Amino acid sequence: MATLYDAPTDELLDELAAELEERLDEPDWAQFAKTSVGRELPPEQEDFWARRAASLLRKVAVDGPIGVKRLSSAYGDTRDGSNRYVVSPSDSTNGSRNIVRTILQQLEDEDLVEKQHDRGRVVTGEGRSLLDDTANDVIENLDRPELERYA
Repeated sequence: MATLYDAPTDELLDELAAELEERLDEPDWAQFAKTSVGRELPPEQEDFWARRAASLLRKVAVDGPIGVKRLSSAYGDTRDGSNRYVVSPSDSTNGSRNIVRTILQQLEDEDLVEKQHDRGRVVTGEGRSLLDDTANDVIENLDRPELERYA
């Protein structure tokens, strides 16, 4: 039985996003929201909400208990200095906390993530099961001989 640590991350997130797309609803405002202060435009991906939710679920499983602030800094960006003279160096900026918080609340409603008092969010048993089952499916469908031992 494979776990989320055994499967390649990009394939795992693709499969998990397809699964979460049916379970989570993208808010109306999400198509207009930027993902960071350092960005000019909203994301252009059609399945952005599901992909970010899959990524957040995996991050909470790997790093949990983890809070919204630390998660938003993980999805941060760099912001250039002055536009006209470019005299100040680039600063790092946090990602959108509203996007992170809203997705975490949706994952809580689906019983995939739960909030620990004063510690942040952790993955529930159902969330861990979803991650491990998805990782197992990914490894079974993968054409990489070096990963056959995990199947």
